[in-house]
Amino acid sequence: MAYNGFAIDEYLDAAEVTRQLDELIRKPVYSIRPEKLKDYVDNYFNKKCAASKAMTDEAKKIIPGGVQHNLAFNYPFPIVITKAEGAKLYDLDGNWYYDLLQAGGPTILGSNDPVIRDAVIDLLNTCGPSTGLFHEYEYKLARKISEMVPSVEKFRMLGSGTESCMCALRIARLKTGHKNVLKMGGAYHGWSDQMAYGMRVPGTKGIMSKGVPNFVFKHTDEFFPNDLEDLERKLKKNKLNGGTAAVYIEPVGPESGTRPVSREFVQGCERLAHEYGALLVCDEVVSGFRIAPGGAQSFYGIDPDLTIFGKIVAGGYPGAGGVGGHADCMAHLGAGLDSSGKKVAKAMCGGTMAATPISCVAGYTALCEIEKRNACEVAGRMGDRLTRGLQALIKKYGLPFVAFNQGSICHLDSVGTMHFCVDWSKPWTIPHVLKETGIRQVEMEHMGAAYMAEGIITLAGSRLYTSAAYTEEMIDDVLARFERVFANCGKLGK
Repeated sequence: MAYNGFAIDEYLDAAEVTRQLDELIRKPVYSIRPEKLKDYVDNYFNKKCAASKAMTDEAKKIIPGGVQHNLAFNYPFPIVITKAEGAKLYDLDGNWYYDLLQAGGPTILGSNDPVIRDAVIDLLNTCGPSTGLFHEYEYKLARKISEMVPSVEKFRMLGSGTESCMCALRIARLKTGHKNVLKMGGAYHGWSDQMAYGMRVPGTKGIMSKGVPNFVFKHTDEFFPNDLEDLERKLKKNKLNGGTAAVYIEPVGPESGTRPVSREFVQGCERLAHEYGALLVCDEVVSGFRIAPGGAQSFYGIDPDLTIFGKIVAGGYPGAGGVGGHADCMAHLGAGLDSSGKKVAKAMCGGTMAATPISCVAGYTALCEIEKRNACEVAGRMGDRLTRGLQALIKKYGLPFVAFNQGSICHLDSVGTMHFCVDWSKPWTIPHVLKETGIRQVEMEHMGAAYMAEGIITLAGSRLYTSAAYTEEMIDDVLARFERVFANCGKLGK
């Protein structure tokens, strides 16, 4: 494809990456050596991050766990960030880090981009962050998204990706008259009760959803990633019991492509969903405007009925969510009338702080700048450079780790925590899977701590987002830091 504005030059071989990940979870666990981890804790975190520790220790008295967001829970304690600039973050103690977390993915241009910041400041000096009434940038943002993503004829801004996933299902049920929802196993479609199913590890059903009663999942099921036969079996089953309203996918694979899928699989999901009278709902909370200006759907060549947006539609500012799609579907969010004037049922949808002026101006400006700077391709090239470098280091140090990427969404899997799956036809294996994933989760956190001590902030020690703020020289420096960690890794217990 040679990029051509996309973040991806040559798409990965999903089957080959899966084979490597299969091998990884059959091998002994390799991680940062205990003595080196202790050195990082003693001489970096305890000595150089003392102010962060003191603040988060104090915060625990008021905030459960000491932080307000799951991404901030890090071993051995959370780091307090006080400044964000381009590809770098700075903490309370004055240390700086390369930012490969990117706020969970939305800052494609880099953190705290000055063009977006200036637009936000100008808005704050005139209108203010919120009025509760209509603002011109609500229209400008919706029009921009519709221009960039062909499947989005209409767009409704919401407060988060979770709200958007909830809303899309209500639309789908009204549009199709069907009850059930099928979601990709292991994918994260927000934390609402009904969608908190089969998360992180395929086949877990409601195991990971503490506090949600099982009866909530009566009409929810999961299908195995990259397995069209499994999807069709579930669709056939649902046909006998209320039909399927929606098939939810993350186009790059569950958990932002942690378990990669083939292009044929993604296209097959669209075909099967429509064959069985369901809407295809494409969750582009992470991949939207990161894989391509038209979303990952434009790369895979699909035309989803509904698309879930989050994060980037507010340019990294709060109020990041929305659902867009075909006009006949989106009519269920209107005044109860479709484009021909026919009355349709109106989906219940709220959100007092959705589409605030500050979120809309930030999102509109970000999308314009992404196009202007060819940011998807630039960030994708940096992702390719990072991944190739990691693969070379893995080979150099003889480690079983697996590195791969979908453009600027990069994966460095050292333990394969989320590559396990639960097989309910063999229930006796479930305790083993839960135990093994628990052990590997701890080591993933230890690796994340080692990376942070070397000046690299990642998502859970296994996912790395590049942005257009990176340069080749920066990526090479990042790789040198990763090498210092890899040189101190070995088999656990050795």
